[in-house]
Amino acid sequence: MNQTSHEATVAELIVDAMRQGQKITEIHPHYVPVDKVSAYALQQHILKLRDTTIGGWKVGSKSPTGPIQGSLLPDDGLFASGSQLEYTDYPSPILELEIAFRLNRAFTPREQPYSDEEVLSSIGSMGATIEVVSSRFAAWPKIEPLLALGDLLNHGALIVGEFVDYEPDFPFIEPALTLTYADEDIVPGDGANPAGDPRRLLPWLVNHYTTQGNTLTPEIIITTGSYTGMYRTQGAGLAVGEIRGLPPISFELV
Repeated sequence: MNQTSHEATVAELIVDAMRQGQKITEIHPHYVPVDKVSAYALQQHILKLRDTTIGGWKVGSKSPTGPIQGSLLPDDGLFASGSQLEYTDYPSPILELEIAFRLNRAFTPREQPYSDEEVLSSIGSMGATIEVVSSRFAAWPKIEPLLALGDLLNHGALIVGEFVDYEPDFPFIEPALTLTYADEDIVPGDGANPAGDPRRLLPWLVNHYTTQGNTLTPEIIITTGSYTGMYRTQGAGLAVGEIRGLPPISFELV
C-alpha cells in the first residue's frame, strides 16, 4: 500500500466516525502519519471524503515563541452564531472561545515567502468564534501528535460570530471576556492565548498554504486558539461567549 492510499484508508475510518458520532477505540501503528507532510495530506483526504470545501483554518501554538501548526476546517462544519448542534454528533465535546480573522486580499502561490509585514498589514476583520473540539479517537489526548494533527487537530465544528473591522490596538494578549455554558461560568481565571498575540500565527498559515500551491482568499476564516482553555461539557446546554470589543456569540448543543 502506497502512502496516498494509506492516508485515504485512515481518512475513511475518521470520516465514518464523524458521521456516526462514534469514537475509534483501536489505534494501530499504521494509522499514525509518518511525518507532518503525511498528516496534512490526511486532512485533505478527510475533506475530500466529506465532499466539502475549505471554509477556514485553525492555527495555534503552545507558547508565544513555540512552533505553529494548523488544520483546515471543512466548510460544512462552520455555523453562524445562534445555531443549534446535535450533542450526539460530537462525542465528549469540548468548548474553546477564540478570536478569528479574515484577510482583505488574496495570497497566491509565489517563490519567495510572504513577510510578516505583508500579512499583518492585510488583516481586514475579526470576530469571536467558539470551537467544538471532538477527537475521533477514544484515547485522546493520549494519542500520537501526528495522528491528532491528521485528525483536523481534533476539530468538530466552529461557531462563527459577527465580524467587525480589524483594530490593531485591540488587547489581543489579555482581552476581557466571559464564557458560560448551561448558565455556568466556565472561564478558569484570566483569559489568555498560549500562543501570546494570535496575529503571529497568520504569516505561518499564509506561507504554509501558498507553498502547497493554494490561494488563501479573503473568505477564509482563520481562528487562532483558545483564550479559555478546554471546557469539557457534560450534557446539552447553551454556550454564550463575549470578548469585549467584539460582538457576542452563542450556540446551543441539544
